[in-house]
Amino acid sequence: MSSVLLCAVGRVTGVTQLDDIVYVVCELSSTIARFNTTTHQRLTDIRVKGMSSSWDIAACARTARLYVADSRARCVWRVSSNGADIQLWLTSSRSDTFSPTALSVTSSRLLVTSRSGKQLRQFDTAGGVELRRVGLPDYMDPWHAVESPTGTFVVAHRNTQLDQDQVSEVNTEGQVLRQFSDSLGLPADTAADSQGHILVADYGNRRILLLDAQLALRRVIVDEHQLNDQLPWRLCYVEQSGQLLVGLLHSDNVGLFGLRGGNSVAVFDVL
Repeated sequence: MSSVLLCAVGRVTGVTQLDDIVYVVCELSSTIARFNTTTHQRLTDIRVKGMSSSWDIAACARTARLYVADSRARCVWRVSSNGADIQLWLTSSRSDTFSPTALSVTSSRLLVTSRSGKQLRQFDTAGGVELRRVGLPDYMDPWHAVESPTGTFVVAHRNTQLDQDQVSEVNTEGQVLRQFSDSLGLPADTAADSQGHILVADYGNRRILLLDAQLALRRVIVDEHQLNDQLPWRLCYVEQSGQLLVGLLHSDNVGLFGLRGGNSVAVFDVL
Protein backbone atom coordinates (compact mmCIF):
# COMPACT_ATOMS: atom_id res chain seq x y z
CA MET A 1 0.00 0.00 0.00
CA SER A 2 1.12 3.55 -0.63
CA SER A 3 0.00 7.08 0.00
CA VAL A 4 0.85 10.16 -2.01
CA LEU A 5 2.17 13.54 -0.96
CA LEU A 6 1.09 16.12 -3.50
CA CYS A 7 3.62 18.73 -4.54
CA ALA A 8 2.11 21.55 -6.55
CA VAL A 9 5.39 23.27 -7.41
CA GLY A 10 6.23 21.21 -10.49
CA ARG A 11 8.08 18.12 -11.65
CA VAL A 12 9.72 16.31 -8.73
CA THR A 13 13.52 16.14 -9.02
CA GLY A 14 14.43 15.22 -5.43
CA VAL A 15 12.97 13.98 -2.15
CA THR A 16 14.41 13.44 1.33
CA GLN A 17 13.31 13.24 4.96
CA LEU A 18 14.69 14.82 8.12
CA ASP A 19 13.00 14.04 11.44
CA ASP A 20 9.24 14.28 10.83
CA ILE A 21 9.32 16.38 7.67
CA VAL A 22 9.59 15.34 4.02
CA TYR A 23 11.38 17.81 1.74
CA VAL A 24 10.76 17.93 -2.01
CA VAL A 25 12.47 19.93 -4.77
CA CYS A 26 11.10 20.40 -8.26
CA GLU A 27 12.42 21.30 -11.68
CA LEU A 28 13.28 24.98 -12.20
CA SER A 29 11.92 25.93 -8.77
CA SER A 30 13.61 28.10 -6.14
CA THR A 31 11.62 26.58 -3.28
CA ILE A 32 11.83 23.47 -1.13
CA ALA A 33 8.37 22.07 -0.40
CA ARG A 34 7.80 20.59 3.07
CA PHE A 35 5.26 17.99 4.23
CA ASN A 36 4.43 16.47 7.61
CA THR A 37 5.30 12.76 7.49
CA THR A 38 2.26 11.71 9.53
CA THR A 39 -0.54 13.93 8.26
CA HIS A 40 0.96 14.61 4.79
CA GLN A 41 -0.12 18.20 5.32
CA ARG A 42 1.89 20.71 3.33
CA LEU A 43 3.88 23.09 5.49
CA THR A 44 5.44 26.45 4.67
CA ASP A 45 7.89 26.22 1.76
CA ILE A 46 11.53 27.23 2.10
CA ARG A 47 12.54 29.76 -0.55
CA VAL A 48 16.18 29.66 -1.62
CA LYS A 49 16.92 32.94 -3.36
CA GLY A 50 19.26 32.34 -6.29
CA MET A 51 18.52 28.63 -6.67
CA SER A 52 17.60 28.05 -10.30
CA SER A 53 17.74 24.37 -11.23
CA SER A 54 17.39 22.04 -8.25
CA TRP A 55 18.23 18.52 -9.41
CA ASP A 56 18.42 16.57 -6.14
CA ILE A 57 18.15 16.96 -2.37
CA ALA A 58 19.66 15.03 0.56
CA ALA A 59 19.52 15.45 4.33
CA CYS A 60 22.04 14.89 7.12
CA ALA A 61 20.70 14.15 10.62
CA ARG A 62 24.06 14.94 12.21
CA THR A 63 24.13 18.53 10.96
CA ALA A 64 20.33 18.92 10.70
CA ARG A 65 20.91 20.39 7.26
CA LEU A 66 19.57 19.89 3.74
CA TYR A 67 21.82 19.81 0.68
CA VAL A 68 20.45 20.75 -2.74
CA ALA A 69 22.25 20.19 -6.06
CA ASP A 70 21.76 23.16 -8.38
CA SER A 71 22.96 21.99 -11.78
CA ARG A 72 22.55 25.31 -13.58
CA ALA A 73 24.47 27.29 -10.96
CA ARG A 74 26.91 24.36 -10.61
CA CYS A 75 26.73 24.45 -6.84
CA VAL A 76 25.29 22.81 -3.74
CA TRP A 77 23.11 24.80 -1.37
CA ARG A 78 23.23 24.06 2.38
CA VAL A 79 19.94 24.83 4.11
CA SER A 80 18.79 24.46 7.71
CA SER A 81 15.64 22.39 8.26
CA ASN A 82 13.52 25.49 8.92
CA GLY A 83 15.13 27.62 6.21
CA ALA A 84 16.60 30.14 8.65
CA ASP A 85 20.18 29.45 7.53
CA ILE A 86 20.85 29.22 3.78
CA GLN A 87 24.36 29.03 2.35
CA LEU A 88 25.78 28.81 -1.14
CA TRP A 89 27.95 25.98 0.03
CA LEU A 90 29.91 24.24 -2.74
CA THR A 91 30.61 26.01 -6.02
CA SER A 92 32.49 25.02 -9.19
CA SER A 93 34.99 27.29 -10.86
CA ARG A 94 34.59 28.25 -14.49
CA SER A 95 37.46 25.94 -15.45
CA ASP A 96 36.00 23.00 -13.55
CA THR A 97 33.85 20.56 -15.57
CA PHE A 98 32.26 19.27 -12.36
CA SER A 99 28.53 20.03 -12.18
CA PRO A 100 26.51 18.56 -9.26
CA THR A 101 23.56 16.50 -10.49
CA ALA A 102 22.92 13.95 -7.71
CA LEU A 103 23.51 13.71 -3.97
CA SER A 104 23.59 11.13 -1.20
CA VAL A 105 24.51 11.39 2.48
CA THR A 106 25.95 9.09 5.12
CA SER A 107 26.19 10.13 8.78
CA SER A 108 28.92 12.69 8.13
CA ARG A 109 29.74 12.64 4.42
CA LEU A 110 28.07 14.12 1.34
CA LEU A 111 28.64 12.30 -1.96
CA VAL A 112 28.15 14.43 -5.06
CA THR A 113 27.78 12.88 -8.52
CA SER A 114 28.64 14.81 -11.67
CA ARG A 115 27.45 13.54 -15.05
CA SER A 116 29.50 16.08 -16.99
CA GLY A 117 32.75 15.26 -15.21
CA LYS A 118 32.08 11.51 -14.76
CA GLN A 119 33.27 11.98 -11.24
CA LEU A 120 32.31 11.50 -7.60
CA ARG A 121 33.34 13.96 -4.93
CA GLN A 122 32.94 13.40 -1.21
CA PHE A 123 32.70 16.21 1.32
CA ASP A 124 32.42 16.54 5.07
CA THR A 125 28.82 17.57 5.78
CA ALA A 126 29.81 19.98 8.53
CA GLY A 127 32.65 22.06 7.12
CA GLY A 128 32.45 21.25 3.41
CA VAL A 129 36.04 19.99 3.29
CA GLU A 130 36.64 17.76 0.26
CA LEU A 131 37.57 14.29 1.50
CA ARG A 132 37.89 12.29 -1.69
CA ARG A 133 37.65 12.57 -5.47
CA VAL A 134 36.86 9.44 -7.51
CA GLY A 135 37.26 9.42 -11.27
CA LEU A 136 34.92 6.97 -12.99
CA PRO A 137 35.77 4.92 -16.13
CA ASP A 138 35.24 6.78 -19.40
CA TYR A 139 32.36 4.50 -20.40
CA MET A 140 30.34 5.37 -17.28
CA ASP A 141 27.62 7.98 -17.71
CA PRO A 142 26.55 8.27 -14.04
CA TRP A 143 23.07 9.06 -12.78
CA HIS A 144 23.47 8.57 -9.04
CA ALA A 145 25.85 7.09 -6.47
CA VAL A 146 25.83 6.02 -2.82
CA GLU A 147 28.58 5.06 -0.41
CA SER A 148 28.41 1.48 0.89
CA PRO A 149 29.00 0.55 4.56
CA THR A 150 32.45 -0.78 3.54
CA GLY A 151 33.57 2.52 2.00
CA THR A 152 33.12 1.61 -1.66
CA PHE A 153 30.70 3.39 -3.99
CA VAL A 154 27.69 2.00 -5.85
CA VAL A 155 27.00 3.89 -9.07
CA ALA A 156 23.87 3.71 -11.24
CA HIS A 157 24.97 4.53 -14.77
CA ARG A 158 24.81 4.02 -18.51
CA ASN A 159 27.59 1.88 -19.99
CA THR A 160 28.26 3.66 -23.28
CA GLN A 161 30.56 0.90 -24.53
CA LEU A 162 27.96 -1.85 -24.16
CA ASP A 163 24.98 0.46 -24.70
CA GLN A 164 23.24 -0.81 -21.58
CA ASP A 165 22.30 0.40 -18.12
CA GLN A 166 24.14 -0.94 -15.10
CA VAL A 167 24.67 -0.63 -11.37
CA SER A 168 28.38 -0.96 -10.52
CA GLU A 169 30.41 -1.02 -7.32
CA VAL A 170 33.72 0.84 -7.55
CA ASN A 171 36.53 1.30 -5.05
CA THR A 172 38.10 4.61 -4.04
CA GLU A 173 40.32 4.46 -7.13
CA GLY A 174 37.33 4.14 -9.44
CA GLN A 175 38.06 0.49 -10.29
CA VAL A 176 34.98 -1.66 -10.91
CA LEU A 177 34.53 -4.49 -8.40
CA ARG A 178 31.20 -5.94 -9.54
CA GLN A 179 28.22 -5.06 -11.69
CA PHE A 180 24.49 -5.66 -12.09
CA SER A 181 22.83 -5.22 -15.49
CA ASP A 182 19.74 -7.42 -15.57
CA SER A 183 17.55 -5.64 -18.17
CA LEU A 184 17.71 -2.28 -16.45
CA GLY A 185 15.95 0.63 -18.12
CA LEU A 186 17.69 3.78 -16.87
CA PRO A 187 18.57 3.26 -13.18
CA ALA A 188 17.76 6.85 -12.23
CA ASP A 189 18.43 6.68 -8.50
CA THR A 190 19.73 4.46 -5.72
CA ALA A 191 19.52 4.17 -1.95
CA ALA A 192 21.41 2.01 0.55
CA ASP A 193 20.76 0.61 4.02
CA SER A 194 23.19 -0.10 6.85
CA GLN A 195 23.59 -3.72 5.70
CA GLY A 196 24.74 -2.73 2.23
CA HIS A 197 21.50 -3.58 0.43
CA ILE A 198 20.88 -1.35 -2.58
CA LEU A 199 17.51 -0.08 -3.77
CA VAL A 200 17.35 0.90 -7.44
CA ALA A 201 14.77 3.08 -9.18
CA ASP A 202 14.46 1.20 -12.48
CA TYR A 203 12.82 4.09 -14.27
CA GLY A 204 12.32 2.55 -17.70
CA ASN A 205 10.75 -0.65 -16.32
CA ARG A 206 8.55 1.15 -13.77
CA ARG A 207 9.80 -0.81 -10.77
CA ILE A 208 12.07 -0.61 -7.74
CA LEU A 209 14.61 -3.37 -7.19
CA LEU A 210 16.34 -4.64 -4.07
CA LEU A 211 19.94 -5.84 -4.57
CA ASP A 212 22.09 -7.48 -1.91
CA ALA A 213 25.55 -6.27 -0.92
CA GLN A 214 27.06 -8.30 -3.79
CA LEU A 215 24.71 -6.59 -6.29
CA ALA A 216 22.68 -9.76 -6.83
CA LEU A 217 18.94 -9.27 -7.35
CA ARG A 218 16.90 -10.25 -4.32
CA ARG A 219 13.46 -9.17 -5.46
CA VAL A 220 11.27 -6.48 -6.96
CA ILE A 221 9.99 -4.55 -3.95
CA VAL A 222 7.66 -2.18 -5.84
CA ASP A 223 6.23 -3.09 -9.25
CA GLU A 224 4.54 -1.13 -12.03
CA HIS A 225 1.06 -1.85 -10.66
CA GLN A 226 1.95 -0.45 -7.24
CA LEU A 227 3.38 2.59 -9.01
CA ASN A 228 0.18 2.95 -11.04
CA ASP A 229 2.34 2.85 -14.19
CA GLN A 230 4.15 6.00 -13.08
CA LEU A 231 7.91 6.34 -13.40
CA PRO A 232 10.21 6.20 -10.33
CA TRP A 233 12.78 8.98 -10.55
CA ARG A 234 13.99 9.67 -7.00
CA LEU A 235 14.33 7.51 -3.86
CA CYS A 236 14.75 8.16 -0.16
CA TYR A 237 14.85 5.15 2.14
CA VAL A 238 14.16 5.83 5.83
CA GLU A 239 15.63 2.76 7.50
CA GLN A 240 14.31 3.50 10.98
CA SER A 241 10.68 3.35 9.82
CA GLY A 242 11.11 1.03 6.84
CA GLN A 243 9.46 3.57 4.57
CA LEU A 244 10.53 4.33 1.02
CA LEU A 245 9.78 7.74 -0.49
CA VAL A 246 9.55 7.68 -4.28
CA GLY A 247 9.51 10.78 -6.45
CA LEU A 248 7.21 9.89 -9.35
CA LEU A 249 7.12 11.20 -12.89
CA HIS A 250 3.81 10.93 -14.70
CA SER A 251 3.31 10.13 -18.37
CA ASP A 252 1.35 13.20 -19.43
CA ASN A 253 4.18 15.71 -19.87
CA VAL A 254 7.76 15.81 -21.10
CA GLY A 255 10.41 17.26 -18.80
CA LEU A 256 14.20 17.51 -18.71
CA PHE A 257 16.17 15.20 -21.06
CA GLY A 258 12.84 14.10 -22.58
CA LEU A 259 11.82 12.54 -19.26
CA ARG A 260 8.16 12.58 -18.43
CA GLY A 261 7.05 14.92 -15.70
CA GLY A 262 4.75 14.81 -12.71
CA ASN A 263 4.20 16.22 -9.25
CA SER A 264 3.87 13.57 -6.56
CA VAL A 265 5.77 11.52 -3.99
CA ALA A 266 4.56 8.05 -3.02
CA VAL A 267 5.27 6.44 0.34
CA PHE A 268 5.74 2.67 0.56
CA ASP A 269 6.23 0.46 3.61
CA VAL A 270 9.01 -1.91 2.56
CA LEU A 271 10.40 -3.05 5.94
